[in-house]
Amino acid sequence: MIMRIAHVSDCYAPRTGGIETQVRALAGRQAAGGDQVRVVTATPGVEGVFAGDDVVDGLPVHRIAAHLPFDLPIHPRTVREVGRILDVHPPDVVHVHAGVVSPFAWGAVRAATKRGIPTLVTVHSVWGPIARPGFSLSDALVRWTRWGVTLSAVSEVAAARISSAVPKAGEVLVVPNGIDPSQWVIDPRGYDPARLRIASVMRMAPRKRTMPLVRIIMAAAEQAAPDVEISAVLVGDGPERARAEKHVRENGMSDRIRFTGRLDRAGILGIFAESDVYLQPSVRESFGLAALEARSAGLPVVARSQTGTSQFIHDGVQGLLAEDDDGMARALLRLGGDHALLSSITEHNRATPPQDSWPHVLDIVRAAYGSAGAASS
Repeated sequence: MIMRIAHVSDCYAPRTGGIETQVRALAGRQAAGGDQVRVVTATPGVEGVFAGDDVVDGLPVHRIAAHLPFDLPIHPRTVREVGRILDVHPPDVVHVHAGVVSPFAWGAVRAATKRGIPTLVTVHSVWGPIARPGFSLSDALVRWTRWGVTLSAVSEVAAARISSAVPKAGEVLVVPNGIDPSQWVIDPRGYDPARLRIASVMRMAPRKRTMPLVRIIMAAAEQAAPDVEISAVLVGDGPERARAEKHVRENGMSDRIRFTGRLDRAGILGIFAESDVYLQPSVRESFGLAALEARSAGLPVVARSQTGTSQFIHDGVQGLLAEDDDGMARALLRLGGDHALLSSITEHNRATPPQDSWPHVLDIVRAAYGSAGAASS
């Protein structure tokens, strides 16, 4: 059955990032399947379309943008402006995508609930200790669920945090991110048992733990056996990059740890083809799409066990999970010294596509829309 779907996201193209990239991919897949899809965002456009109606990837995009410092995705009349679009283009379901700070998204929820439109809210971030008091959302979420809003998160870890913060809000569904594994197939460029080559792709910001990433790699390199050389290529940019590069230089590790800056998918595939393992240092990771991309390329993933990445990385199967940073360094040393383990995980990842591929994820999303419809009736 064809559905009329309105996606609401604070940020969208031309901005790039985890949430906007995933929303763009989901909207495109749904439209390719025959649904009537449109996007509502507070992100300004380019090429003359600051605010108003735009088109991206052939899909209508409604930009409710205001002239604010740093192009913040906020609008003072969100409820009214989103409501106007919903009145002109009435959808069967509104799918709201929220992070930790998402004032535009939450305003859109109010606009949808006022009209009795089935609404699915997907939280793409892990709520930390400050989330509930910071946004005073607990009472609002309970009220919205009574009005028919269905809550979801991208992983069981993220869903559990919402349930803990707002226990009266009811069941929180898990609607994972999606991926096309065929886009991440690589042609591995050799394997040297005397080397362990690490890759990591991230926005180099404090929340992603750039400095701990560097320290983990350095600790593993210092503790490695004399016949194993550990090196790393770090892809990405951000406010922490200069500090991390300085730390690497000052510790004489520039020949072991290389920074590439931002790369497109082809560039990242090239790095993955020359790597043996992927390292994800973040703790507040609701899902870990970059790690899923690396796993799809066949790389064993080393990550923290407390994150949403544990939804698709199981210890000893698709990678190794650690409780803390020291444990991550030990995991790298283990993979560097245990060729049989490294090979078995690599072969498993190459031979077994991840479950979170688009056909499966689209089915989950469609079922969640059904739950939102039932809740609003």
